[in-house]
Amino acid sequence: MSKKETRLVYSTEIGRVEEEPEEVILEGDGKALVQKSTKGRGGKVVTTISGLHLDKSQMAKLCKTLKKRCGTGGSVKDGIIEIQGEWIELLKAELRKNGHVVKGK
Repeated sequence: MSKKETRLVYSTEIGRVEEEPEEVILEGDGKALVQKSTKGRGGKVVTTISGLHLDKSQMAKLCKTLKKRCGTGGSVKDGIIEIQGEWIELLKAELRKNGHVVKGK
């Protein structure tokens, strides 16, 4: 059995059991990679930003800022920020303005 299948929630001896926080693994080299993607989206264009060393709350805050700047929707999935539409140059400039290192020109 895996760890998730045998999770102890409550014990009559010690009461409610607190879960241990999962270790956050940051992927990438700390440099933002901004690219256009249409794969698996029915031909619709999405600009993706990957490679940032940010935790979930920082990633969500950055995503919100970028969505406001572009005036469009987006989300964070598996550590990758997805912004609807093709906004490569605008997002690169905005990331540099916020102090992030961006790959490419």
